[in-house]
Amino acid sequence: MERQPWHSLSAQETLKHLKTTADGLTAQEAHRRLQEAGPNRLPEPPRRSGAKRFLLQFHNILIYVLLSAAAITLLLGHFIDSFVILAVVIVNAVIGFLQEGKAERAMEAIRTMLAPRAHVLRDSRRLSIAGEELVPGDVVLLEAGDKVPADLRLFDSHGLQIQEALLTGESVPSDKTTAVTAEDAALGDRVGLAFSGTLVTAGQGIGVVVATAGETEIGRISGMLSQVENLTTPLVRQMGIFAKWLTAFVLSLSAVILALGYFVQGHPFNDVFMAVVGLSVAAIPEGLPAVLTITLAIGVQAMAKRNAIVRRLPAIETLGSVSVICTDKTGTLTRNEMMVASALSPKHVFTVDGSGYEPEGRINLDDQPVRGSDHPVLAQLAQAAVLCNDAFLHQREGIWQVEGDPMEGALLAFAEKLGSSSDTTRKHWTQTDRIPFDSKHRFMATLNHDHEGKALIFVKGAPERILEMCSGQWSDGIHTEAVNSAYWTDQAETIAAKGQRVLAFAIKPVEPAHTVLEYADVEQGLTLVGMVGMIDPPRHEAITAVKECHQAGITVKMITGDHAATALAIGKQIGLHKTRRVLTGVEIDALDDAQLKSVVMETDVFARTSPEHKLRLVMALQSHGMTVAMTGDGVNDAPALKRADAGIAMGRKGSEAAKEAAELVLADDNFASIAAAVKEGRTVYDNLTKVISFLLPVNGGESLSLIIAILAGMTLPITPVQILWINMVSSVALAMALAFEPSEPQVMKRPPRPVNKPILSGFLVWRILFVSLIFSAGVFGQFFLARAQGVGLEAARTMTVNTLVVMEIFYLFSVRYIHGTSLTLRGVLGTKAVLWAISIVTALQFLFTYSPFMQIFFSASPLTIPQGLQVVAFGIAVLLVLETEKYFVRSRSEAL
Repeated sequence: MERQPWHSLSAQETLKHLKTTADGLTAQEAHRRLQEAGPNRLPEPPRRSGAKRFLLQFHNILIYVLLSAAAITLLLGHFIDSFVILAVVIVNAVIGFLQEGKAERAMEAIRTMLAPRAHVLRDSRRLSIAGEELVPGDVVLLEAGDKVPADLRLFDSHGLQIQEALLTGESVPSDKTTAVTAEDAALGDRVGLAFSGTLVTAGQGIGVVVATAGETEIGRISGMLSQVENLTTPLVRQMGIFAKWLTAFVLSLSAVILALGYFVQGHPFNDVFMAVVGLSVAAIPEGLPAVLTITLAIGVQAMAKRNAIVRRLPAIETLGSVSVICTDKTGTLTRNEMMVASALSPKHVFTVDGSGYEPEGRINLDDQPVRGSDHPVLAQLAQAAVLCNDAFLHQREGIWQVEGDPMEGALLAFAEKLGSSSDTTRKHWTQTDRIPFDSKHRFMATLNHDHEGKALIFVKGAPERILEMCSGQWSDGIHTEAVNSAYWTDQAETIAAKGQRVLAFAIKPVEPAHTVLEYADVEQGLTLVGMVGMIDPPRHEAITAVKECHQAGITVKMITGDHAATALAIGKQIGLHKTRRVLTGVEIDALDDAQLKSVVMETDVFARTSPEHKLRLVMALQSHGMTVAMTGDGVNDAPALKRADAGIAMGRKGSEAAKEAAELVLADDNFASIAAAVKEGRTVYDNLTKVISFLLPVNGGESLSLIIAILAGMTLPITPVQILWINMVSSVALAMALAFEPSEPQVMKRPPRPVNKPILSGFLVWRILFVSLIFSAGVFGQFFLARAQGVGLEAARTMTVNTLVVMEIFYLFSVRYIHGTSLTLRGVLGTKAVLWAISIVTALQFLFTYSPFMQIFFSASPLTIPQGLQVVAFGIAVLLVLETEKYFVRSRSEAL
């Protein structure tokens, strides 16, 4: 059906446009429309089969080279070589396959948000039907506690309030009326619409269905979610570039050597080709993808201990390069729990301490704690807050929760802080009648009788409305005086400027026989008791976390659907830097992408935003080359969570759609966990760099040895399958120990790593070349020494393999301290992970050398004790050379 700005049409125009009436559709017409529009559920996107997802794991240029090598060696009859290469490729594919499926789960979660049942009028009768059977033109009845089953244009409303935090980010339920709003009104300002998936918290309403399934606001978000492009992580992008260059180099070098060996030197093609295969296997770091994945997985475990659950492994590495965090306000920086922060009496302004709905906290006057009993007006304010209230406050599993309106729950907690028990007060003063809150009248009133024959009317509402209804104000809790409207207006505006929502309370005695409450009873003659200011308070730990992020060079920006004044107040309280200006959703709509790109860096507070705005803001920041993390908990955050480099969802109060779209979920809903996650992400990247600087020199040494042997026409000192053994077993096991390295000092004092910073820095390239030369010298030195000692070819190669492994072990001690010396007690002892890795590799090498079946498989032979000592001596020599090189590098750096 054509999309219409239903909020800008009157209820009658909407009914006419949809060809229906206020009595609903006929059953026959509803059936026809259901066949035409389809069921009220989000369509499932096409999914890739498991087989296709698995095959896509082989879509990597390095894997193509290895598969080609395996195929040709198989044709040449080298079955063992082919089997080992294929085994390596398949293991890597399985690891990648197990990491996928996030987008499908996100879509499933968002579909479950549609209401299971709906109350409708059909054939002028009320029916309860499955939510899937709703069609455009159906008339739906809404009551408190209902989940809105489709997008509705309201044509009848009585005190209707709907919690729309999932779509708008506002903590407080929205008042719903039948009013027409401007066509360009923000989503949270469309008072005449009720959106699918939101919750009715108070009142009743009737509306006509204007959109179902994918045409609803939730459906549009689902559509954006399926269209948003997933981004790779910085490391993945850099590894992709590195793989292409490495592959081009290896293939070019292999072709040159194959041509020289076959055409120039006249070696048999079979021998030359197997040597080239060995070169390819040696140059390609087959174990690197697996070790990177394992390193990330270890980081995941460390993050879980800090209440940050990683759903996709590369995301933890992304956190290490995050330069800006786009955070939602409600439930992320704030508690998503309203709290009374200020109380006004005719003479004083009190501040209120506390945490959310917990009924504990201090009342302060001039920063000094006071008791409610010392100020009679406060006691009357507490009484009015409890009795003119429909909510209930309960403690469940140690957490205080509200049943009903969040603002009314905050009022109950406020009264408890003043020593007024809501249960006792309500038992003493029974509610006889009430006038529910209505946005037209902007107040709520209750009529209460006690057991002593007294009757009182309590009223709460917007300050300016209540002031109009009052003829006096309490002066000391006993006497009344004329209303000082200027005082109350000035104080209310001061509190509102702090981002607080202000409510005024009034009281009116009536005769005990008065049992019916009418509007005429409260239109005038009330006595003003006081006012309160309420706010969704910031988390104390969030303030500290924002400061930590700033120290780490990370910008924090707040993007919320709440009002600008509230957003600005919270932004200042949590310590955001650029709070001179608030950019609203309407202003964002007026900017094209180029203008938004320039403006997005000028402020840290964005208010009244929609899902499209959040998505555009994330992309605008990314256009500056920034690595963006997005936090959120609502359905409205899902597209931006998916688009961001690192999406972070709230675990407790977050919607399932947000959790499934995010890469990380905070189990404790604590923004402070993000700072810990960033620290862990930076540590993981440091360890990944150490892994790369460990593995690549090993491959370089192997490759250089084979190149020299082929060009010189010498016997290969090590075979291709032996190289695979070293690369996939010994090297991987030792490199994994680096994944457990602790965080470096000052890790959270340095700026974020640039996204385009290459993996291989100038120093790292020098280290790889230098260590490759040392390893190559060790390989040839051991091989020629063994042959000179009269050792057979297989035994000489076995000594060479063990020499390579021993050199790796000693290099592991060196690479843990790239700039500092490893010849210290701490460096020699290493970590538990290092000692375990060395023990495992040593055991595997004994198995490789002395196990009969391994000897057959890898053409190895047992070594004598003197030969073993000779192997260890080469390792010690390598460590001494590396430490000497580090000493000269340090001396040169200090001299500069």
